[in-house]
Amino acid sequence: MTRAQRASLLHGIYVIVNEESRALEIARAVLAAGVRIVQYRAKDGIADARLRALRELTQGYRALLILDDDWRAAGAYECDGIHLGPGDDGFGDPARVREALPAALIGLSCANEEEARAAEAGGADYVGVGSVYATNSKEDAGAAIGIETLKRIAASTRLPVAAIGGISLENLREVRASGVAMAATISAVARSADPRDAARRLVALWNDG
Repeated sequence: MTRAQRASLLHGIYVIVNEESRALEIARAVLAAGVRIVQYRAKDGIADARLRALRELTQGYRALLILDDDWRAAGAYECDGIHLGPGDDGFGDPARVREALPAALIGLSCANEEEARAAEAGGADYVGVGSVYATNSKEDAGAAIGIETLKRIAASTRLPVAAIGGISLENLREVRASGVAMAATISAVARSADPRDAARRLVALWNDG
């Protein structure tokens, strides 16, 4: 896919899959449920065979595979994009990442309007904003920013915004109404007894508006 074709998929439910034994199972379930954005998050190191299998699986669904943290690995594994947070190589210089990965999407984590505007000026394709609600899924998530701050950040940039942090069926309508393009989730799917059904419900509720 071209960068523009990839960017056209930046909407809806965005599922983050941590590196674990069930990663492929969860990814397969959410893709079957209609999710078209999957991020692979491997804080303790990429599992080569797993990431290659995820690449093949997402391609079969014409879905995006975003890699967390490591833009060089994103290129090596032919991922559709890279998501960078503060402290990650390339976060402060997305132009360098763009030069190396001209067709890939670049997402940057932002905590306020100034950072979102800077990401847009720096050539990012989307921004991740949160934690919107309290969450235990990310150790580095920080304090919850709340829905009003999310609204202000979403209104401050023309980039698609992915809200993240504590998002569930119970608060998804509120998140959807904030003006964001995507709602990212980890535990709402991964901790469900039936990840496919959990993802299906999230997709249906999002699409229902």
